[in-house]
Amino acid sequence: MFEKVVEIGYMFDFYGKLLSKKQRSAIELYYIHDLSLSEIGEQLKISRQGVYDTLKRAEKKLYNFEEKLRLVDKFKQKNAKVKSILNHLEVINKEIEKCNRLDLQKSVKEIEKIISDILESSQEVK
Repeated sequence: MFEKVVEIGYMFDFYGKLLSKKQRSAIELYYIHDLSLSEIGEQLKISRQGVYDTLKRAEKKLYNFEEKLRLVDKFKQKNAKVKSILNHLEVINKEIEKCNRLDLQKSVKEIEKIISDILESSQEVK
């Protein structure tokens, strides 16, 4: 279940604006705020079954968007590549430290900072 919550969260970040207002609210209240179907129904002024149906339709839309556009998949792939670059830089930096090359250490540190900034900003998808 936790994996589905994370998956829906990513898709909601990328495609949430493409859902109807009611669908957006239902997904946000259920997956982000962890409210029950009854609690969501009270807030949206619909039945518990109506909330369930709305959630299922919204989830189906999110999965269809991802199937067609693959934005979440591309995002995850790019993040993995950036993290791989960071790991390689760590290895390079250790070798540079052995040689006591301060000029190269400074360059590696700057590259690591840029990569960290990229990773941080990529987590702020809205």
